[in-house]
Amino acid sequence: MVELVRANSLAGTGTRKVRWGRLVSRTVIYAALTAGGLAMIFPFLWMLSTSFQSAGALLVPPPQLIPSPIELGNYAEIASAFPLWRFLANSLGVAAVATVLQVATSAMAGYAFARLRFRGRDALFLLYIATLMVPLQVTILPLFVEMKYLGLVDSYGALVLPAIASAFGTFLLRQAFLGLPRELEEAAFMDGAGHLTVFRRIVLPLAMPAIATLAVFSFVASWNSFLWPLIIVNSPDLMTLPVGLSNLQGRYATAWNLLMAGSTVAVVPILIVYVIGQKYVIRGVTLSGLKG
Repeated sequence: MVELVRANSLAGTGTRKVRWGRLVSRTVIYAALTAGGLAMIFPFLWMLSTSFQSAGALLVPPPQLIPSPIELGNYAEIASAFPLWRFLANSLGVAAVATVLQVATSAMAGYAFARLRFRGRDALFLLYIATLMVPLQVTILPLFVEMKYLGLVDSYGALVLPAIASAFGTFLLRQAFLGLPRELEEAAFMDGAGHLTVFRRIVLPLAMPAIATLAVFSFVASWNSFLWPLIIVNSPDLMTLPVGLSNLQGRYATAWNLLMAGSTVAVVPILIVYVIGQKYVIRGVTLSGLKG
């Protein structure tokens, strides 16, 4: 009887230790995640705070995260100082068109590499993926020369064309297509369907999370693009928002409150796109890593 009591006591002690260890580990994990989240969100809070402060308040120590008083005229001033809405429309148009075309080409190329059999398929895919290691700074001069010979310098076409093909998008969707069950496609082939029908009616609907994920990545990359639009566009009517905001940086002084107001406007569309596609991003990344 005594041994049984001791055994139960030891078992209870062991259970409490396990529960305590789990509690400590979870507390450490949540504390680390909270600290990381605060470190990531603080620059955005500081940007938003600066956009509501006057130019004189920025120079008064100590810095204040909550502006007092709140200056709402910065947004009106930046809208009147230069064609903000024109830049915003250019960025939206270029990002939307580039996203649609990139998703379309990546989906078709990804399906070809995942399902079609042809000589040199794997070697061609490896060569295609190898282009991910080539930075934009290396290809920007050949791209500029190409656009010059095509007569597209300082045009919307020059802003969109380089973003149509994406090795990353092809890789992402290929992995997603490889994770789809082949039985559904084989059944469609037995019913007389071709590759185009299978691709359009079976593969694309099943891979919608991965496609939505690529659309979010593509839109954000095109929206934030700065170096290529800065080089290829000269006319103010064709400038995108990142290039237009760079004009607010003076040679000797910068109106940081106006610059942060413009940056806040630039962040809003990205947040909207991410909030809409957030659930697809997680599901798409999971789906694309199932097989391949």
